[in-house]
Amino acid sequence: MLKYTGSIYKWGYQIKELEERHEWFKLDLDPTQTRTQSSLAAKYPSDSALPPSYDVPYEKLIIDFLTALRQNAEYVLSQKLPSVVLRTTPREWVITIPAMWSDSAKAKTRACAEKAGMGSGTRLHVISEPEAAAVYALHAMDPHNIKVGDTFVVCDAGGGTVDLISYTVTALKPILQIKEAAAGSGSLCGSTFLNRIFAKLLRDRFRNDPNWDEEILADAIEVFDTKIKRSFAGDRSEDFFTVPIPGISKNSALGVERAGKLRLLNREVRAIFDPVVNEVISLVKAQIKGTKRDVRAVLMVGGFGQNAYLKERITVSISRNIEVIQTINSWTAVVRGALMKGLEEVAPTLADVRVTSRCARKHYGIEIRTTYNADIHNGNTKKWDGFKGTYLVLAMSWLIQKGDDVKENEPTTFSYYNVQTVSQGPPKTVYATIKCCEDPYNVGAPIHADTGVRNLVKLTADLSKIPCLSFKQKQGLDGKMWYVVEWEVKMTCYSAETRYSLVYGGVEYDTVTAEYV
Repeated sequence: MLKYTGSIYKWGYQIKELEERHEWFKLDLDPTQTRTQSSLAAKYPSDSALPPSYDVPYEKLIIDFLTALRQNAEYVLSQKLPSVVLRTTPREWVITIPAMWSDSAKAKTRACAEKAGMGSGTRLHVISEPEAAAVYALHAMDPHNIKVGDTFVVCDAGGGTVDLISYTVTALKPILQIKEAAAGSGSLCGSTFLNRIFAKLLRDRFRNDPNWDEEILADAIEVFDTKIKRSFAGDRSEDFFTVPIPGISKNSALGVERAGKLRLLNREVRAIFDPVVNEVISLVKAQIKGTKRDVRAVLMVGGFGQNAYLKERITVSISRNIEVIQTINSWTAVVRGALMKGLEEVAPTLADVRVTSRCARKHYGIEIRTTYNADIHNGNTKKWDGFKGTYLVLAMSWLIQKGDDVKENEPTTFSYYNVQTVSQGPPKTVYATIKCCEDPYNVGAPIHADTGVRNLVKLTADLSKIPCLSFKQKQGLDGKMWYVVEWEVKMTCYSAETRYSLVYGGVEYDTVTAEYV
């Protein structure tokens, strides 16, 4: 959250309840994950949120927020560590992002973090939120209760979003190794919506009372947020809760049994919880189904993940063979897991939980010109090639299929070749476009690029560091001399980002610029 007053801004808990503020602006990084995708967000919008992009671009909001976060972290460190240690110790930053974000949104997040002063390159680590939560949740479990083949669903239920991801244990020694069992999922159905539903209940009930105002509402929300919401346990809770509403006269019909005191019945609190809890249950069920395995347990993390009523409802809604476990240190599980992941990248020997592979969310490939075959190709794009002396046709070469296990230590290589007449001089720059296909109905990737295939990223590779004498020259069937440049793009998929490099003649060059579409 951010609130601007001229060029000065407040952030986070510096902003009072119901003050106008910019909130949830990180979601603007990914237009594909809009607020309208959540029925709760549509039904219970924020009353204090300024409209998206109102007077401040979302990139500035994100950069300012991350800058404030960085400055606060540096201040805390300055109070805890000697100045000589701070001056001589290099810093590495780890930020987490939702599982559902597009590749473009991930790249934008990194760019904003770099502009916020969080370093660049290997000094800045971008990690999936549910993956970070899973690493810590499994780390916190008793290792004697984990077996190879066990599958766990991790439910990270926080304030704004609920993210889920699943992992199967592949090895126990020398360290615990896991692989994704199903692609991550999530939605805007966090505990913030409990506050919004509660606020709507109070506004509807007391809007005609002349003493009712937003200050009373703000105080009531604080009590609900810090006490009732955290302790509510369904039938195991007391019959009613008391909420202070100073200035409101006694009115039994409205639940005000004593002046200034609202009696909120257990069933009324349940009615506040149920729309949100039902959304979470639907996500958990879908994630369990997506694993296509026998799930051992659902691991609950996040602040909302510790609520007793949420746990109870999930438990009775899924198979009795699946345990629901609330992880210790749940509130900070994502932060702790992110730190563990960051340390693993710096010093792999420190890892005690390692993700060995992740599920491809979509098909990835390139469009190539290949020899025309009338039996399998559409001839609309066939074109005579003077160098090869044959008809070539545009077709897709899919190198990663949706659902494939993608490993960090096994990059995917896309092979290209460019031809250019020698009279034009040696090539200085080459271009490539990696395409993707969501394939929502799982019918398989098409042979030719159709409406379901879109450009994912445009790559520009600089060849200026490669000696031009190394480029092969061949005579084409047209009698002309041609430069033939055979090169590769190496794509390495990490927790929440993808890196590209150019490979030529067996040498890897870090000279690829990626522009997400």
